[in-house]
Amino acid sequence: MSTLQWSATNADGLLADLDLPPAAYRALLKMRGASEAGGRIAMDQGTLGELLGLSRPSANAALRELELAKLVKKIRNGVYQINPMLAGYDSPEEAVAAVKAMPRADRLDSKSYVADYNRAVAAYQDQLAEQRKKRAAAAAAKKATAAKRRASLHAVG
Repeated sequence: MSTLQWSATNADGLLADLDLPPAAYRALLKMRGASEAGGRIAMDQGTLGELLGLSRPSANAALRELELAKLVKKIRNGVYQINPMLAGYDSPEEAVAAVKAMPRADRLDSKSYVADYNRAVAAYQDQLAEQRKKRAAAAAAKKATAAKRRASLHAVG
């Protein structure tokens, strides 16, 4: 159990307006409870999935949602940073200093925060749709090439 007692922001108020999937909320709470002071946490997707009773891909999807919402940032494989406004600290002074030091774009108290999150999700979904179209087009081209090859073999035979 974490002994961190201070946070710069009331997370409930910030997260209430987001439409995060339940797994993302659970992942954030689990990570926050297991993080160091300041919000750094060393935990890979597989471990997070085990703690939450999720598959690794589901844990990965939850982390992706948290990253789109700027609640968690991936530092490198297996190392994440909880947004300084949500991270736990040993003292209120540490919490205030961390928030003052963070980039303005990462703050969660912006009036456009929820709209920015919704735009990020829409852009990500558009990116996934474009990737699916490219894969489908490549598969169709491969199938057409194979059919053409088979047709030319039949013509020779």
